[in-house]
Amino acid sequence: MELPKFLLGDNTDHPNSIFIVHTEYPRFIINLENDEVEWLEEFSKEDEKELAAEAESLIEAATAFYDREVSRYEK
Repeated sequence: MELPKFLLGDNTDHPNSIFIVHTEYPRFIINLENDEVEWLEEFSKEDEKELAAEAESLIEAATAFYDREVSRYEK
């Protein structure tokens, strides 16, 4: 199965939260309610340095995905 790069999710146990799931490496879930990020990968010290440089652009891409999805619902 081929998954999209981002998935939009919600959960009734967290009614104010909207989650974006990044399905490619490095996989993560961001809660847009509070911008908390949960990484789904284990990182070595070397990986953490590379991740720090890439994390900001990944989170911006996740937010852009959400904005695009919401704009499609509003049409």
